[in-house]
Amino acid sequence: MLSILFPGLSRSAATIIGGMQQKLSRRLAAEFSFFLAVPTMLAATVYSLYKMYKENPEVLTHSGNMGTLLLGCAIAFVVAILAIKFFITYLQKHGFRLFGWYRIIVGLALIILFYTGVIGK
Repeated sequence: MLSILFPGLSRSAATIIGGMQQKLSRRLAAEFSFFLAVPTMLAATVYSLYKMYKENPEVLTHSGNMGTLLLGCAIAFVVAILAIKFFITYLQKHGFRLFGWYRIIVGLALIILFYTGVIGK
């Protein structure tokens, strides 16, 4: 619902804001948002693998590809854990102010680029 009212609002931001409205701390709201992403990302991955297997089964059945896929998943998992830890630490110290300014600046830049004809037409 929040993303309908505020275009560009991500699922993560919507769940963090919703959690904070329910009196969760910034840290708990962010952790809830990341935990909520796990089943979503898992479902998207399974669906993507299913589509790939359906169109090109040899991609997943070739012996070297599965090892590469598993290695990529393991590396992505470690990087995601580190990014989440950094983000939660950052939120505890600084809050969301920087993200708010970022959205305002990027939004204004996009409006200017759109109305000057650089993008969109």
